[in-house]
Amino acid sequence: MEEIDKKRLPHHIAIIMDGNGRWAKKKNLSRIRGHIKGVNAVREVVTACRELGIKVLTLYAFSVENWQRPKGEVAALMGLLKEYLLKECEEMIKNHIRLCAIGRLEDLPVEVQTTLDEAIKKTQKCDGMTLNLALSYGGRSEILHAVRKIIFDLKKGKIKEEEIDELVFSKYLWTGELPDPDLLIRTSGEFRISNFLLWQIAYAELYVTETLWPDFNRKELLKAISDYQSRERRFGLTSEQINGIEE
Repeated sequence: MEEIDKKRLPHHIAIIMDGNGRWAKKKNLSRIRGHIKGVNAVREVVTACRELGIKVLTLYAFSVENWQRPKGEVAALMGLLKEYLLKECEEMIKNHIRLCAIGRLEDLPVEVQTTLDEAIKKTQKCDGMTLNLALSYGGRSEILHAVRKIIFDLKKGKIKEEEIDELVFSKYLWTGELPDPDLLIRTSGEFRISNFLLWQIAYAELYVTETLWPDFNRKELLKAISDYQSRERRFGLTSEQINGIEE
């Protein structure tokens, strides 16, 4: 904690939570046990982000591709999601955490949609931190959805073609109200983006750890933030420009 500069924290952290199945396999447990342990990691990381002062945390909880997994595993994951929302809602309100969600939410089971909607409504006035869950999410689907909305608004005359720039396009994405991630963390050592926030992470710092998600804790999060703070973010500029030194 002493190594963390509170003045240079990432405003938005996004995490690809990977490795639940491998964690379970290593311990000769069912994949479901790995997902259950993964929920504990979610709680710890959310708490740590809130205490640090991170403003936005986006968790890749369930992708559009995950629907292809065995039906029993998908059902268990939906059950864990509903249970998490029911158990954590009051805690989020208590700690001023606003919940929101992105993705093809209409794909979720009706009872999960209902529970999610209720949690979002109950926490909508919380202003301490935003917890953003990516559910039935895919980056390509999000971009296509934004394009369709823009075409619709063009036809309705709500927007002019010459008004469409990167800023306007960003507002049509599911994350339209959120800042782009500064730091993208992927657990389990895989060097893939996995169709996650393809537009938004254009300038995000990437951090990959071999740690499997169920073992990812406060200490691992601090290591990722410390690594982030050791980097120079140039956004296409030179080091001299960033530091105000003329070449």
